[in-house]
Amino acid sequence: MRKLSKSEANNKVEEFFKNIENKTPKDVKKIKRLAANSNIRLREKRKLFCKKCLIPYAGNEKTRISKGIKSVECGNCGYISRYKIESIKH
Repeated sequence: MRKLSKSEANNKVEEFFKNIENKTPKDVKKIKRLAANSNIRLREKRKLFCKKCLIPYAGNEKTRISKGIKSVECGNCGYISRYKIESIKH
């Protein structure tokens, strides 16, 4: 199998995340590996799936916001991912 160029890999990653709701953890693991090998940053796309079990969030997660921190609890494994959110300045 030939190695994909960075732009081809980037297109594949973008296409994958457009329709992530019906993907399996195995698919997520493959795309993460492709991105890592091609030196592509996932940035905000990381927040679309559980960091532990790799199940895509599709409405089965619990979200809370408190003191500038967003907590997302996975509906599958119960793992809580925490992200800083930027405060809105008026």
